[in-house]
Amino acid sequence: MKDLILKLEKEHVLCDDEFLTLIKDKNKENSDFLAQRADKVRKSIYGRDVYIRGLIEFTNYCKNDCRYCGIRKSNAAVQRYRLSKEDILECCKTGYALGFRTFVLQGGEDGFFTDDRLTDIIGSIKTMHPDCAVTLSVGERDYSAYKAFFDAGADRYLLRHETADTEHYSRLHPPNLSLESRMECLYSLKEIGFQVGCGFMVGSPFQTDENLVEDLKFISRFQPHMVGIGPFIPHKDTPFGNYAQGSFELTLKLLSMIRLMLPNVLLPATTALGTVHPNGREMGILAGANVVMPNLSPADIRKNYMLYNNKISTGEEAAESIALLKEKINNIGYNISIGRGDYKGEKNGRKS
Repeated sequence: MKDLILKLEKEHVLCDDEFLTLIKDKNKENSDFLAQRADKVRKSIYGRDVYIRGLIEFTNYCKNDCRYCGIRKSNAAVQRYRLSKEDILECCKTGYALGFRTFVLQGGEDGFFTDDRLTDIIGSIKTMHPDCAVTLSVGERDYSAYKAFFDAGADRYLLRHETADTEHYSRLHPPNLSLESRMECLYSLKEIGFQVGCGFMVGSPFQTDENLVEDLKFISRFQPHMVGIGPFIPHKDTPFGNYAQGSFELTLKLLSMIRLMLPNVLLPATTALGTVHPNGREMGILAGANVVMPNLSPADIRKNYMLYNNKISTGEEAAESIALLKEKINNIGYNISIGRGDYKGEKNGRKS
C-alpha cells in the first residue's frame, strides 16, 4: 500500500483499480503514512502557513431544491434572510481589522442578487480593500455573469461539482439541475481566469467507492486551484434527513490523496470536519489541508444558514474568535498567515 501512496505522490494520478484500493483500505498505519506524505508535500510548497478566509453567508434564499441542503427552496422551516450591501461591507470592514485578506461571499442561488447587484458589491469591496481577494460561491450563472464578476474584481470562485457521475448527480438534485450544466460552469470559470474550486461531499447518499474514483479522476483532469470536500452531514428537514453521516476518516484520507494529486492546491479544512469531530479542522490540516474559513457573518443570522444539522458557528470557527483559532493552529505546529493566500501553482487570468 505504501508503494501506491508513493506512486501517487510521484505521478499525481493512479489507475482506477489503484484509486479504489487506496479508498477501500482501512489500515490506520497506511492512512497515517498517507497523511505524512501529504503533509510533507504541502510544507514543501506552503510551509507551515494556514490561510484564513472570512466567510460571509449573505443570503439563505435559494431557488433550488437540492435533496441534501438545509436551505433548499421547499424547506418551510428556514428563517430566510438577506444581508444588504451595507451589511456585507461592514462584515468586510470587521474582517479586515481582524487580519482577513480574503472574503468569501457565499449564498444560495437567490434571484434578488442580480448580476448587477453582485457586481456592484464586488467592486465596492475591492475599492475599500484593494489588497484583498474576493471569492464567490453563488452557484450556477451564465458566462456573461461570471465574466462581469471577474471584471469587477472577483478573484476566485467555488462551485462544488458534487459528483462526477451523471446518475448519482440526478439522485442528489432535482430534475432541473444537471451535471452537464455544472461542468460547463466550471470550465467557463477557468477559461475566464478565476482561481476555481470544485469538490464533493464524502459519503453522500447513494455514493459508491467507484463514484469517488470518478471524482478523483475528474479533479485530476480539471486541475482546479481549490478543492472543497467534507463529510456528508444530514439535515433533518430534507429528504436525506435520516441518512447516515459520511466518514470522517475517509474524508481525511481523501484530503491527503488530493494533496498528493495536486501539490499546489488550496485545500480547506472545512466547517463540516469541525462539526463531526471536535478537532476535525486541525486533523484536516495535518492530513494536508492549508485553508480555514472562519465565519464573518453577523452572529445573529448564522443559525439560519444551516446547510446540515448542528453546523458550528460560534466557537473557534467564528471570525471573532480568531485568537482561539490561532492558538489551536499553533498547537499543532502551524501558523495563521496574514495575506491573500493565493494559489502558488501556474495561474491563468489576473495576477495576484
